[in-house]
Amino acid sequence: MKQQRYDVVIVGGGAAGLSGALTLARARRSVLVIDAGEPRNAPASHVHNYLGRESIPPGELLAIGRGEVAGYGGEIVEGRVASAERLPGEGEKAGGFRVVLEGGSTVEARRLLVTTGLVDELPPVPGLAERWGREVLHCPYCHGREVADRPIGVLSTGPLAVHQALMWRQWSDDVTLFRHTGPEPTDEEYEQLAARGVAVVDGEVSGLEVTDDRFTGVRLAGGRVVPREALVIQARFTARSAVLESLGLVPVAQEMGGEVIGTYIPTDPVGATEVPGVWAAGNVTRLTEQVIGAAAAGLMTAGAINGDLIAEDTRTAVEARRRG
Repeated sequence: MKQQRYDVVIVGGGAAGLSGALTLARARRSVLVIDAGEPRNAPASHVHNYLGRESIPPGELLAIGRGEVAGYGGEIVEGRVASAERLPGEGEKAGGFRVVLEGGSTVEARRLLVTTGLVDELPPVPGLAERWGREVLHCPYCHGREVADRPIGVLSTGPLAVHQALMWRQWSDDVTLFRHTGPEPTDEEYEQLAARGVAVVDGEVSGLEVTDDRFTGVRLAGGRVVPREALVIQARFTARSAVLESLGLVPVAQEMGGEVIGTYIPTDPVGATEVPGVWAAGNVTRLTEQVIGAAAAGLMTAGAINGDLIAEDTRTAVEARRRG
């Protein structure tokens, strides 16, 4: 860290954080990005639906972004933020926030942008974590094209499973819904599944079959193995909200289709939280955002932060002029 006080400190260096940093650095703001190096999409081989960067490896996209931010004078450091606190006082150099890193070092900021993302909590089935982002998937828009026309399984752990099965049917005509621990479909849902040719398998799933480092089937508790080449799950999306919670913000539950799918930190449409001067963007506040959406959110929120700083700079200048 080249200085002790910045216009904006950004916690999290993924797509949202780097996009925000780029926008603020181009606006001639002093910006520091603190990144723990744990991107959510690290297990994935490619980023999809990112116009102009389709199929780019996640690490390559971040490396390009870091270079762009640095090219405009933004700083990026590796580290994990433990907490943040509001600074007391008034005047041009007082107030703002102190950010505390693990290890004890600190840095100050006039504004905070938190883009720490979320953690995917997987169902407790042996083998899922090892195949996550490879053949164990959750988003058809992220991975559907790559497993198109292959045998796909959908693991039911909640009310959204039928919706998932019908959605993934768009990419393959060989889709099987594994009942596992999820609720039994309604008569209407059974009719929909049958009409779309989606098979339903009762019984709990005990694990995955893997051959030569390739997922080949779903193993049921009774020992039967159903051949599959991809397995769709519903992960629980838990916002990485510790820094925001240290400032008094409380994560809330996100529901979808009658199921709680995770927690997030609420913001207004441009990313402002309930704590003045603290902003959030990306998956920490919008659980279903894809990479390109997170980058767009970082841009929008950074513009709002710069506008807020301009207003403060103007008030300070007016007060100085009046003093005379």
